[in-house]
Amino acid sequence: MTTTPVEAVRLPDPYPFYAALVADSPFAYDRTLGAWVAADAAAVRAVLGSGALRVRPPAEPVPAGITGTAAGEVFGDLVRMTDGDTHTRLKAVVTQALGSADTARAGRLAAEFTHEALAAGGPPPYEELMTAVPARVVAALCGLADGADREAARAVGDFVQCIPASATPGQQRAAARAAERLRELLGPGIESGADGLLGELVRAAGRASWAAAAPLLSNAVGFLSQTYDATAGLIGNTLVALARGAAVPGTARAAEALVREVVRYDAPVQNTRRFAAEPFVHGDVKVEAGAQILVLLAAANRDPSVNPEPHLLLPDRADPVVFTFGAAAHRCPGRELATALATAVVTELLRAGVGPSDLPAAPAYRPSPNARIPLLGS
Repeated sequence: MTTTPVEAVRLPDPYPFYAALVADSPFAYDRTLGAWVAADAAAVRAVLGSGALRVRPPAEPVPAGITGTAAGEVFGDLVRMTDGDTHTRLKAVVTQALGSADTARAGRLAAEFTHEALAAGGPPPYEELMTAVPARVVAALCGLADGADREAARAVGDFVQCIPASATPGQQRAAARAAERLRELLGPGIESGADGLLGELVRAAGRASWAAAAPLLSNAVGFLSQTYDATAGLIGNTLVALARGAAVPGTARAAEALVREVVRYDAPVQNTRRFAAEPFVHGDVKVEAGAQILVLLAAANRDPSVNPEPHLLLPDRADPVVFTFGAAAHRCPGRELATALATAVVTELLRAGVGPSDLPAAPAYRPSPNARIPLLGS
């Protein structure tokens, strides 16, 4: 049966398929998807850096099903979903705020919340550890406590369901309710310029002479939503790597090195999309305005032209080229925070006695067009 680049995300091992694309079809049109596919490092770098391409279809900057709702208002302000001069100014603000995030505190909180979840007894609650724990940590960094951190983690799980094109009307309605509640939870911190991540966001906005509060609040929600799937995949894929024979790290530093290599080796975000607002040319191929490009970040990570021996998991790899967190104007600024969270959760699990033999080496994967998140159990 023929596999598409979108279906590959859920394969037990999508990397032979990606390698074939890198070798034989580095930038080609896929008739099944009705989209161009960028697979090798050169094509992915060119697409991500092109000013001719947008992160959303120009005619539909916000998905139709959430337009006019709280979810649509938040979505329309997210720097990861917008382009242009306003995006550039706001992205600088968001990047400064996340660059000031206390990753050491984030790691301590992630370890504390992981220990708390494991103390309840029974099999490790992997779903909670992969999704709720990172979201709770970011909520705590935003100043939420006394149960509000848990509520925010639950709400962001509903909000992110509106982002895929496959979202159902029910998921979109739930996302709208969740977005409204998240704004209620985070709004006071934006208004007061409180300490922590929200305070950093407000101060960065002041330095940039950014006065509009609503986009700041939307991107505070974005701190949580961006964490949700990507960090879940990073934690899960690191655990799968251990189950498949990766050396068990004996120190936190070694665990961090493993996590950083898993970012490249088994990317939690496998692909993203771009939409041509005007013609785009790569090599001898011209993509017309209105066309769509699927960008295979995970395939480019394993392009041998940029990463020697790309199919080996090497935590001590020198200067890897990694596309997982994007590039150019839409490079994700949350890489260090995600790494700290995943490292802390994995380290705490190992300290609790969870070993490779306790983990599934061939898990199923959550249905998703772009996020590779293993289903490890409860």
